Amino acid sequence: MKKIFVASLSWDTDDYSLEEAFAAFGKVTSAKVVLDRESGRSRGFGFVEMEDDAAAEEAIRELDGSELDGRTIVAKEAEDRRGGGGNRGGGNRW
Repeated sequence: MKKIFVASLSWDTDDYSLEEAFAAFGKVTSAKVVLDRESGRSRGFGFVEMEDDAAAEEAIRELDGSELDGRTIVAKEAEDRRGGGGNRGGGNRW
């Protein structure tokens, strides 16, 4: 299973239209546009998970730089942020 980061999304793009764009290349297990907590509006990016790695790579090649809902999108393999460095809250700073 491969996770894809999708950026430069239109405010009109929702989970369904994101899934639909990637489903043309293979089985999508999840598609989620990230929303702002306060406004509920799209933050302009999202994530898609595809069952088959080869289909995901094809989708990235074909959709990166293509148009979705009137915007030219960026599609690339998502970086795994679990277990990474950096202090994201918690812990003492003193």
